[in-house]
Amino acid sequence: MFRGESRNKVDTKGRMSIPAKFRRVLEAGDPDWKSGDNPSIMIVYGGRTRNFLECFTVEAMDDVVSRIMKMPRGSKKRLALSKLYLTQSIEVSVDETGRLVLPKEQRDKIGLDDMAFFAGKGDTFEIWDPESYDAAEAEALEADDDFDPDADPSIYLDGDEEI
Repeated sequence: MFRGESRNKVDTKGRMSIPAKFRRVLEAGDPDWKSGDNPSIMIVYGGRTRNFLECFTVEAMDDVVSRIMKMPRGSKKRLALSKLYLTQSIEVSVDETGRLVLPKEQRDKIGLDDMAFFAGKGDTFEIWDPESYDAAEAEALEADDDFDPDADPSIYLDGDEEI
């Protein structure tokens, strides 16, 4: 699983180091990866509503695509999900030093300049501009009427709410 967070430098060519613990997950989730090879990563850059990049292992993306393909052809949900996960995504290899080279179009889309924020989300991780991440997290926590942003979030683990 992708766990943790990291802030890493981005150079002028769009190279950034992927956290080492994330690289191990990418290797394990790439069926073509062998020791000494570079794992692939699937990056969903999405539409206008996304200000982050969602990153998947090859196996996790294969699972998402399989679920989309089971939906009825022509359904609006299948069309929307196909556009997001198949059309608005790229496959990139991690280089031998553990870096990702992110194309300019994807960097520009999320406003990524000299620093990237990596956020582990379990089966995926996200890449954000650090300031955008902080603002989005604060907004998301304030938007829920049933959530107290000043309380220790672990109190919600013991409640009757679904996780």
